[in-house]
This record gives sequence, C-alpha cells and structure tokens, in this order.
Amino acid sequence: MDRLAAAVVDRGMTVLARIDHAAAAAKVGMDLRPTEVMIFGNPKAGTPLMQVAQTIGIDLPLKALAWQDDNGKTWLAYNDPKWLARRHGADAGTERILGAMSAMLAAVAERATASV
Repeated sequence: MDRLAAAVVDRGMTVLARIDHAAAAAKVGMDLRPTEVMIFGNPKAGTPLMQVAQTIGIDLPLKALAWQDDNGKTWLAYNDPKWLARRHGADAGTERILGAMSAMLAAVAERATASV
C-alpha cells in the first residue's frame, strides 16, 4: 500500500484515508491476514462524473483493496471507473475522463505491484 500511495501522489491525486482492517480486527481480539483499503482521488476527475449522476459519489473517491492470501501472496483490486459510471448512468459524455481514470488506475496498480 505504501507503493500504491506513492504512485497515487505522483499522479497528482490525494490519499484521503487508509483503513487497516487487520489492525481493527486485532483490536477486538480477532485475527485477519493483512487487509487494507486506500481511498484516494482528484476532484477534477470525480466532480464531472458527479455532475452527471450524483449517486456515483457513493463510489467516489476511488478505492483500492490490498490483501494477503493464506499462501502469503499479496493482491490488489479496484473497481474500474467505467463500470462505476455505467452503474450510476454517468457514462454518457464522460468517456474521455473515464478512459483517463481507467488508464491512471492501471498505471498506479502496475507500479505498486511491480517487482522491487
């Protein structure tokens, strides 16, 4: 997640929150493999989508989930902005921004998951 945060910031976005589910589980005496959500975004990209359909605000800012499976492998997942826009009916007339958002997410995910 630190590499993802660095990639997000380098792309001009802001990391708004990091939620450590494993730490929360530990506080109530439960075990959970490393699992963290990062919330991040840029109002210049998200606002035009919300101007079309304000309900997309439930899915914005963007989020990414990193978790470790029972074999110790780390995974990264996120929802494609094009899918989010279709879900909320915000895809008409926003193709350019959605394409840029999708490409940006793919690039930051690639950077975060690249071998060190």
